[in-house]
Amino acid sequence: MTTTRRQFLKAAGATGAGTALMLSGCAGMEGSGGKVVVIGGGFGGATAARYVKMWSPNTEVTLIEPSRSYVTCPFSNYVLGGFNTMDKITQGFGGLTGAGVKVVHEAATAVDTAKKTVSTASGTMAYDRLIVAPGIDFIWDGVPGYSEAASEAAPHAWKAGPQTALLARQIEAMSDGGTVVIAVPRGPFRCPPGPYERASMIAWYLKGKKPRSKVIIVDPADNFSKQGLFLEGWKKHYGDMIKWVPGKDGGKVERVDVAAKTVKTEGETFRAAVMNIIPPQRAGAIARTAGVADNTGWCPIDPLTFESKLVKGVHVVGDATIAAPLPKSGTAANTEAKIAAAAVVEMLAGRMPSPQVLSNTCYSLVTPDWGISVTAVHGNPSSGITTPQGSGGVSPAGRDDAFRKQEAAYARAWYTSITKDAWG
Repeated sequence: MTTTRRQFLKAAGATGAGTALMLSGCAGMEGSGGKVVVIGGGFGGATAARYVKMWSPNTEVTLIEPSRSYVTCPFSNYVLGGFNTMDKITQGFGGLTGAGVKVVHEAATAVDTAKKTVSTASGTMAYDRLIVAPGIDFIWDGVPGYSEAASEAAPHAWKAGPQTALLARQIEAMSDGGTVVIAVPRGPFRCPPGPYERASMIAWYLKGKKPRSKVIIVDPADNFSKQGLFLEGWKKHYGDMIKWVPGKDGGKVERVDVAAKTVKTEGETFRAAVMNIIPPQRAGAIARTAGVADNTGWCPIDPLTFESKLVKGVHVVGDATIAAPLPKSGTAANTEAKIAAAAVVEMLAGRMPSPQVLSNTCYSLVTPDWGISVTAVHGNPSSGITTPQGSGGVSPAGRDDAFRKQEAAYARAWYTSITKDAWG
């Protein structure tokens, strides 16, 4: 029987991240002490550090994160829509320090997996178990004509923060009648529905401020996450303001010219007032330094423990992992982090973890009050991550505005609860 949205949300509980569906035995865990180091303070790393300390208070937990605050990619598109602000998507680390996690605001520069040490500019720290949540890095030469320097003129905004603010300023400064061109990367990439939600949010802003403008999405793929729901919403709210060019119609980018503001695809050349070029991606650099990324650029893991298949004693969570069918999303990072945290606590105590249940919920907004979503529940036997038949799906098409407004409210509640769950 297919799980309904209401049943899923009821089962998932207050965090909106599936906590109630998984790790039912963890509340009674007894850790054996030891030292756990976590690299990366995003959804995966912050959650992992918090839960290791929660489930094993006598374990010394250190989080290494160079930034003193973390700007979330989820809800950053709403800044572009003009109804969210940067401060509202910026998380601090006080909740983690208050929970007993030691937070070191430095970059991890090296990992010695033989000696079990992590180095920063100020020194070296030992670990018994290491959790790496490195996020993504960009493959700058993956788009001919683009580069890290070019991103200052044609922002990617796929790491939230200054790039988000830059893209918002460019859209605000654009003349009415201009075109915003969004170039979608080849997969896999962080947040599969993100570019299409971004198009929606930019169109929302333009509809109210610059109604003669257009948004063009050039895409190497022929389909995308929640496609039917996005297309329904675009038709209803934006008419022909948004144009999606899939790969089969020549949507693959061949070259960009940032100075000329042109995007050349296999089908045609588009002239942009604003260019949003999202490069292809791979695991963050520290994953490669630690030897946990393979030749795909991503990190293979044991789904039972999220321990690296390449290096023992190191667990990897979040966007950097090869964990399909789980997507590279904030909820997936949160649930993976809990699996890894539970495994670390059990393994430090000399016990083997048992299979658990993972979940993913991903909301997108087409307008501030017109939400859509996808949910799924997964198993994690050591043979591979599974998706039981009928365990989830997308929200139904053709529903009225009241239903979509409720979905938008769920999205806001999800963000509030998952950020509290991760950072406290």
